Parts: sequence; C-alpha cells; structure tokens
Amino acid sequence: MKILQVMAGAKRGGAETAFVDMCLAMHEAGQQIEVVTRPNDIRVPKMRAAGIMVHTLPFGSAIDFYTPWAITRIIKKFQPAIVQSWMSRAPAKVSRWNASMAAPRYYHVARLGSYYKMKYFKTVEYFVPITPDIGRYLVENGIDQNHVCHINNFAEVEQAGRIIDRAEFDTPEGAALLLGLGRLHESKAFDVLIRAVADLPDVHCWIAGEGPLRAELEQMIDDLGVGDRVKLLGWQDDRAALFQACDICTFISRIEGFGTVFVQSWAQNTPVIVSAADGPKQFVRDGEDGLVVPIDDVEALKSAISRVLGDESLQKSMIENGHKRYLSEFTKDQSVKNYLNLYNEIAG
Repeated sequence: MKILQVMAGAKRGGAETAFVDMCLAMHEAGQQIEVVTRPNDIRVPKMRAAGIMVHTLPFGSAIDFYTPWAITRIIKKFQPAIVQSWMSRAPAKVSRWNASMAAPRYYHVARLGSYYKMKYFKTVEYFVPITPDIGRYLVENGIDQNHVCHINNFAEVEQAGRIIDRAEFDTPEGAALLLGLGRLHESKAFDVLIRAVADLPDVHCWIAGEGPLRAELEQMIDDLGVGDRVKLLGWQDDRAALFQACDICTFISRIEGFGTVFVQSWAQNTPVIVSAADGPKQFVRDGEDGLVVPIDDVEALKSAISRVLGDESLQKSMIENGHKRYLSEFTKDQSVKNYLNLYNEIAG
C-alpha cells in the first residue's frame, strides 16, 4: 500500500521519534512509504538512509500557502491510498480529496497524541488517538465514533549499541542511578526530579534531552549543589544503552498525552516510576508494572524512588509485569498490524 506520512515537528521530541520509528517500521513491513517533513539533520538522514523518499517543506504559519500546494503536488505524483498526518500543524496543510484534484482517491488520517483544538483537523476523515481518553475527547467534540480508532504507540526493543561506562558521566559504579528522558521543557517536570534527587544523597541521575529549559535546569543543579550527582547529557540516540545503565527510569511529566518512555522502560526491563499525567495513568498499573505518583509531588517521588531501590522483589515483579504488558500491547509488529488493518478497512 502507498502511504504518505506527514509531520512538521520540532527539531527533537518524543512525537518526532515515534514518527520516525513508525515510518521505518512500515517501510520494513514492505509498504510503499514517502514522507513529508521539515528539514531536520537527524530524522531526515535516518529515513533516507533506510531507503525512504523524504520531501522537506517549511510548514510555516497560516499564511504559508506553499506547503499545502507542494503537498498536493506530491500526492498527485505519489498517488497514495492513505495520507497520515501527525500532531496539529501537518493536518492543516493536507487537503481533503476531491474529484477536481486529478488524483486517485486517498483518505486523510490524523494521528493524535494530545488534546488538540479541532480547528486544525477540518480536512481529516479518520482519527487515530494514541490513548482511549483522547478518543473520548474526539467523540465529545463531534467526531463519529466509527471514524475513531485507538492504536497504541510502540517501543522498539533495541540492542544497546554500546555499554555506557558510568565514568563517562562522572558517575560511580554501584551508585543508585535514575534516568529521565525527554525535552528540557516545563511539561516534563525535570525540576521536580532534580529536587527529589537533591534530598536523596546516595542517588545519582542522568537527564537525556535538549530544550529551552537547559540554562534554567543547569542553574537549579548549581543552586542545589547536586552537580556531582545530576548530569544533563544532552540529546542521546542510544536509548537502549541508557536504560541498561540505569536502575530506575523516572517519567513524571506534568502534561503527557501518551508518553512512550514508560513503554520503552517495559521493553528494556527497567523499573519505571511515572506521574499521574493523562497518558501514563491510563496504562501503568500502580504497584504492578510501575509506580504512579501525583504530579508535582516531590515527597511522593522521593518515597517511590526509595521504595523501588529498597525492594528487590518489587523491582523484579515490576520488570516482569511490565515486559508482559509490552509484549501483549506495545510491540512494533502489533502496532503496524493495527494501522494496516485500519488502512485496509478505510480504503476498502
């Protein structure tokens, strides 16, 4: 099947990573994939190296008329059965099919990872929310239930490209080590994680990501005097190696539509602590396959970290139960199968 995947996207981010993973997975599954996205020095070369045709466009503001015109030209040449847009900017740039376009019939499918304003989705015919609650939101906003299909994100079981030597980041062997992954943005609550670690003197923490709060977080680390234990690693591509190096993954966002990090933790056999943000709380079963703490609660996070570090039996059960959840609900093969089933049903 010919599928055009369309995303504007920031330079880096979780949704952007999920986008690349899905494009590669569908390409590996034998589908004919082309991609339209902004120029990017990470995801564009990665997809092109895999043999995917990637078109780059500006995806500017509302007065950017070039991007929708260019997407329509790409559609006419590629002739996809499905055009799938991601997030909120891309769907507004994709035209709905009509007979005057001189292009074979295609269907516009939007993948939603958050509670976006519906004004961006006027040309969308089918919706793929990544959580049940986003699906509920769509129906409450007037979308036909028969045009809404919840499909989970998936996580790759990557092999670690290397074994990270903790000395590389001035972290002692044998020390309790936490991992945080994501953009350095207020929504990810890394400030809460740093404050918790400051009160746990034997605990170290790596935060992998980049974003607008780097300077502010660096200042906080300095003010709290935890620079010897809290390290900002920058953007890291070898996720598997990071999971293998740490003892606990912490994913305590204030706002999170889904949050693939907790699934990656399950896939990599790493205990995970999440916040009660919208995405994680719909999936993680507290005390069974992870621990769930209230949003913005430093004391609760400290308690959860201490609980996991001090209870090997809990660690083992969280790892085993989380990996079972991954295998049954969040594998690449299952996600690709669900998408292709939907596409075939739509295209008829």
